[in-house]
Amino acid sequence: MNARTLVTGLLSVVFVTASVVGVLLLAHGTAPSSGADEPSPEQIVSGGASAAAAAGAAFGVGEARRSAREILADWDRGRAAAYSSGRPGALRSLYTAASHSGDADVRLLRGYLSRGLRVEHLRMQVLAFRVLRRTPTRLVLQVTDRLSGAVAVQGKDRTPLPADRADDRRITMTHHGDTWLVDEVR
Repeated sequence: MNARTLVTGLLSVVFVTASVVGVLLLAHGTAPSSGADEPSPEQIVSGGASAAAAAGAAFGVGEARRSAREILADWDRGRAAAYSSGRPGALRSLYTAASHSGDADVRLLRGYLSRGLRVEHLRMQVLAFRVLRRTPTRLVLQVTDRLSGAVAVQGKDRTPLPADRADDRRITMTHHGDTWLVDEVR
């Protein structure tokens, strides 16, 4: 066995090991739980973001885009959990204190609640994604997305929400402690 074959083999083992560790970290940080131990929206965002950041660090610069996308996906899952459970406070906690976008989102949720409705299956379908700026404490993302599959629920009645058109958004997120919060969505 020559030196080139040995080096190639060792690099393959390192890459496969790092891949498995990254997948396990992501799966552990975003795995849904059931029953009384269901995580809060804040736990979903912080756990998934930590796993995504660790995976991004394990893979290097090429995975920075992936971990930013996972941070946003975790945040979206936290938002969906707040809507599904009808918890305006939990929803507001996903935004920075001065966020006008957070205020508007809470008003929207309260509007549904005032009509006796809950919103389930709130999913954002991401059609395009680009990291415009990334530092350890700030993300600026350009995202094209649309609402997909959401259902308004009142008692036993379930009404699918109308199909949403794709929108281009610039999302600014800030890292606070273990959590990524949305500053603004424009």
